[in-house]
Amino acid sequence: MKYGITKAKTTLLPKDLIRVPHKGGDLIGATFGPATYNRNTVAMSGEYFHSDEFPRVSFREGTTEESISVVAYQFGQIAKLQIFDTNWLQAGRIVKTSGGVFTNTSETDEVTLKTLLNKAEKVNGIYFIDDQTAFAPYESFKTGIQEGEEFAEGGLARALEHTDKQVAKNLKEIASFYEKGVNVWGFDKVGKPVSTVSALGSDRYLNYWLCVDGGNRGGSRSGCAFGVLRTGKASRDEK
Repeated sequence: MKYGITKAKTTLLPKDLIRVPHKGGDLIGATFGPATYNRNTVAMSGEYFHSDEFPRVSFREGTTEESISVVAYQFGQIAKLQIFDTNWLQAGRIVKTSGGVFTNTSETDEVTLKTLLNKAEKVNGIYFIDDQTAFAPYESFKTGIQEGEEFAEGGLARALEHTDKQVAKNLKEIASFYEKGVNVWGFDKVGKPVSTVSALGSDRYLNYWLCVDGGNRGGSRSGCAFGVLRTGKASRDEK
């Protein structure tokens, strides 16, 4: 299966697949939506058909890192036109707290979150809890309108992309398509932890900014989400 989108070769519950490079291997999955994130994740658990290579397929929720890898591949030819310019990318689950943002978790118990943070490793200003979940303190990133490079160097972008490098390279590449940079909102401090969905899209009216929203609760706003293949052949070949 080559990189990019491969159309399903069946008329029975067909599902197109997309394959992209990811962390030294390959990532295979599919786009769901447009619908609410809650509906999209329910749809991922269903069974679909693609081809002789992948006859029966179902999916799990993609992490924010995986979702960003998918849309970054040939962004200007695929995801920008098919998702960002008309809908939103529902990148994945986050939890906002009084001190910052956890990625790829729905845990809202303050004691549990504190325990996770105490075990985390701090690298370049953000905390890595495991191979999916990170924590970006509010002081590690800026909200509002900013240059794309500034956003990519901030803690939020690096946590979403789950990179211990100083720059989130995929988000930097995506932001380069927007002449006025990035507009970040919905990442406000909260009294108690709140589970939301991180959403990315193009400014609907002028297409000037890459918009990054942290306020989607999952049951509202139509968008597209990425599901990772979990049946058939392995979705990743880690090296």
